[in-house]
Amino acid sequence: MNDLDAMAEALQASGQYRVLRRLQPRLRINDSGGAPTRLGLFVDVETTGLDPTKHEIIELGMIPFSYLPDGLICDIGPPFEQFQEPSAPIPPEITRLTGITDAMVAGHRIDLDAVRALVDRASLVIAHNAGFDRRFLERLSDAFVFKPWACSMSQIDWIGEGHEGVKLAYLAAGAGFFYDRHRAVHDCRAAIELLAMPLPASRVPAMQKLLEKARRPSWRIWAENSPFDLKDVLKARGYRWNGDDNPNPRAWYIDVDDGLQGDEIAFLRKEIYLRDVELLVREITPFNRFSDRT
Repeated sequence: MNDLDAMAEALQASGQYRVLRRLQPRLRINDSGGAPTRLGLFVDVETTGLDPTKHEIIELGMIPFSYLPDGLICDIGPPFEQFQEPSAPIPPEITRLTGITDAMVAGHRIDLDAVRALVDRASLVIAHNAGFDRRFLERLSDAFVFKPWACSMSQIDWIGEGHEGVKLAYLAAGAGFFYDRHRAVHDCRAAIELLAMPLPASRVPAMQKLLEKARRPSWRIWAENSPFDLKDVLKARGYRWNGDDNPNPRAWYIDVDDGLQGDEIAFLRKEIYLRDVELLVREITPFNRFSDRT
């Protein structure tokens, strides 16, 4: 232990300080003990904006890692990190957020063959905001279309486990480390580290909780042509409005866990439509969850 480590230990032990350590890359977190493992792929994109129909990826980061079926994370593979020059200058606010400039991406294109080679090997693709990343990445390469996905932000009950927020920076600080934010590979590395840790309340590895949630189907129920004057009722119940340019209806919708779809349909018929109406209901699995195709 060096002098800085000793000082940090003393400060932490005093109970008067919280010490954050810089995240150091690791090649191995746990030994698999020779048991068969699966390959996870954590992905993150930096983009010129929020709308995948209008904006573009300017950086893609991916880190493969092996894990046991129960969620124990073992080995961390080499990172993939590439820039892509967009068709228009990077907006100044994006440069301020990410540090990525036009000069950094000039002349760069993401190697789609290399992307496919990595994605094809993965049993599961994970992002910290999969509803954002998947929509961009399915437009980049159809290799992402046919893979099951999970979201480390929405499919783990971080708040219930004692964290103060769900953003990576909040979670990292709660776990005792910091990292260089808003760069794709750095975000991937931080997220994998969090998935490998036991959650504060349950003491279960976060990856185990993520797998349990991701494997369960859910149901998306569309309240098409619902009365306009009841929109606040739907919103208060957790419905969201789909106003995006995608193949889905421009309507309110909600996602419910498997087994609860009957109760939600009964609510809509009784409280919203006041009649026995046929509703659009779609099963959501890891293969279509977070995609424009749901």
